[in-house]
This record gives sequence, structure tokens and C-alpha cells, in this order.
Amino acid sequence: MILVISGIMLMLFGLVISVVFWIPSIFNRSRIRQVMGKRYPLVYVVYIANGPLLILFGLLLIIWPKV
Repeated sequence: MILVISGIMLMLFGLVISVVFWIPSIFNRSRIRQVMGKRYPLVYVVYIANGPLLILFGLLLIIWPKV
């Protein structure tokens, strides 16, 4: 049961991060690009680690007890 609850929490957190990243009024990419300069692609690494990857881990935790 704890794995399922943890999985749901991870999936929700990853979903929130994904939505925030793709809404232009919340995440101003042009401003971040100005601040970070050449290191701007690092933003995508952080996004992938905290958005879709958390959704995937959450899904695995939900499926794991049923296997």
C-alpha cells in the first residue's frame, strides 16, 4: 500500500512539474535563456529528471506490487 501511495505522489509531482514547464506564463524560457547563457540546455536535463522521470518512477511503483 505504501508503494502505491508513494507512486501516486511521485506521479502527481512529476505531472505538476511537466505542466509548469510547458506553460509560458509560469516558466519564462527567454529570461532563463538570458540568465544561463550557454548552460541553458541544462534546464532540459533538470526538467527530464524531475518531470517525466518522476511520472515513470511513480508508475513503476504503482505497478510493482501487482507483479
